[in-house]
Amino acid sequence: MKKKSNTGSKVYRVFSVIVITLLAIGFAFPLYWIITGSFKTSMAINAPTPQWWPQEWVSANYQKLFSRQTAPLWEIGIPFTGKSFAGPVVPAAIRWLLNTIFMAVVSMLLTCFTAAMAGYALAKKRFIGRSVVFTLIVCAMALPKQVILIPLLREMSSLHLYNTIWAVILPIVGWPFGVFLIKQFGEGIPGEMMEAAKIDGANEWKTFTAIAYPMIKPGVGALAIFTFINSWNDYFMQLIMLSSTSNLTISLGIAKLQAENATDFGLIMAGAALAAVPIIVVFLIFQKYFTKGITMGAVKG
Repeated sequence: MKKKSNTGSKVYRVFSVIVITLLAIGFAFPLYWIITGSFKTSMAINAPTPQWWPQEWVSANYQKLFSRQTAPLWEIGIPFTGKSFAGPVVPAAIRWLLNTIFMAVVSMLLTCFTAAMAGYALAKKRFIGRSVVFTLIVCAMALPKQVILIPLLREMSSLHLYNTIWAVILPIVGWPFGVFLIKQFGEGIPGEMMEAAKIDGANEWKTFTAIAYPMIKPGVGALAIFTFINSWNDYFMQLIMLSSTSNLTISLGIAKLQAENATDFGLIMAGAALAAVPIIVVFLIFQKYFTKGITMGAVKG
């Protein structure tokens, strides 16, 4: 009986590995196709019979990406004034990539910081209106972005932030999902540890950084990946808030190049491959926190 059980367990493990491998190949194939396609000629990309591996490796697509337009390498804007100071001129694709990285990284840091404190307060603090605030946050999660688009656009314009990266960053910072996620992790913090910290004389900030944050760290890591990807892929908000060439993101820049020229799939793949690199790097950095956060959430649920 035990031998049959071991045999069945081995068969299950082999079957699971095969299924997971096939799923991994399926998910990774689009990235593989984009990267290899960015080094193909236009004739190879548009050929009736697909080339699974480039017969001729060319860099023409990246040369076109970095030679079509130029923009300042950096541009320091003075908040709420509309004034800025520009740096040296470089290929616009480099500026677009830097804009996108800056937007996603700053959005990730500010969102994780505010969500961690707000989620902790909602989970472990008792104050008047706590349930009402949490209910409003949950309701805000179901509110489509298009509903608040016009008020948000007018607000950014009145603050002289329209057509700046901050017009895309600030609306993401108060992401209701982030507060909700960290609040669920904060519920697992033992109250006895909070009381022990108070007895030892720890203030609120010390209690948060020394007791609460280490316990919600997996949730913050998962939120970091969610926020980075959400900010990076928020094409709609970027399209509405950004207009000048120097302030575009990489996705908007590629779309603009496509609008000015005939459809060039090699150029699109080169831009997509360039844009995929930071996302992969961020995922690899926060992978263990992401996996641990999802696992803890699944066990808790």
